[in-house]
Amino acid sequence: MKIYLHLDFEKLTNCYLVVNEETKQALIIDPCKISNTLISQIEAGNYDLVAVLITHKHENHYRGLKTLKKIYNFSVYAADNELSTDKNILKGEGVKKIAGLEVEYLSLPGHSADSIVYKIGSALFTGDVIFAGKIGSSSCAFTKKYLSNGIKSKLFTLPDDTVIMPGHGPMTSVGAEKQFNLDIDSIA
Repeated sequence: MKIYLHLDFEKLTNCYLVVNEETKQALIIDPCKISNTLISQIEAGNYDLVAVLITHKHENHYRGLKTLKKIYNFSVYAADNELSTDKNILKGEGVKKIAGLEVEYLSLPGHSADSIVYKIGSALFTGDVIFAGKIGSSSCAFTKKYLSNGIKSKLFTLPDDTVIMPGHGPMTSVGAEKQFNLDIDSIA
């Protein structure tokens, strides 16, 4: 598996292209603004884009979906029924085989009601659930605590070397966040 980061400089949103090197199938996580570089990478690699995974329904994380649909034929996975296609609405926790890869999904509401984290191999694609040094914004103290508890119980139980690939900012790891994320410790 290879993972490529594409940054939308306008909204400072991360988009990830995940490629199964054996099958040449690919998926995109959080298709923000679609760049010529991303399209060229898919075409030059002869990748078959089979899926788009959306971490949550905030426009800057899926705004490139319309553009991609004009070029490719793929399934959309999300917790929101307006975004997902072909009955690919994800609820709770589970595992799906997508692009020949085992994709685990974990519901982690708090930043938004439909927040989903995807785990592929040793990489966590967290959207706005957790970033380097902080957790996602919430509408009130209750949802912030709910999100924090979800992170502790679902993500912090993973190995410390699990890579966190957030929707914004630099990559981090479970171990680094357990040790240094002040948002987690500041919630009573």
